[in-house]
Amino acid sequence: MKTNTVQIHRVIRAPAERIYHAFLDADAVVKWLPPDGFIAKVHQLDAVIGGKYRMSFTNFTDGASHSFGGEYRELVPYERIRYSAVFDDPNFAGEMETTVVLREVFCGIELNVTQEGIPEVIPVEACYLGWQESVALLMRLVEARVTG
Repeated sequence: MKTNTVQIHRVIRAPAERIYHAFLDADAVVKWLPPDGFIAKVHQLDAVIGGKYRMSFTNFTDGASHSFGGEYRELVPYERIRYSAVFDDPNFAGEMETTVVLREVFCGIELNVTQEGIPEVIPVEACYLGWQESVALLMRLVEARVTG
């Protein structure tokens, strides 16, 4: 099976702690991770090395849903997250691995996301688009300065 990879890079004006937690907090994940037109449910999230997560994305227009889950393989607070993902649908066979790297730069935090092993039936361009939309939502969440 051919595996595909996408890489996303952004600089975010928010503390690394806030970005890191947005990847590991179930309530935050459902707010920013599903790309435009989708809603998410987190069914399980145990953010420790070896911990499991399960979630589903549902197309808001037609109600079609796909679920997936995986394991947290590396968690370096405020610096690095690495986790696997496997779809429940056998048509999306294979294991993906996502690596998130946070690095302080002079104007914020540099975010680098690499997703490897994307099933061949998923167009890489769709993954790029989805990650771009998701990261835009992530930035809105973590860059907000809410008081009180």
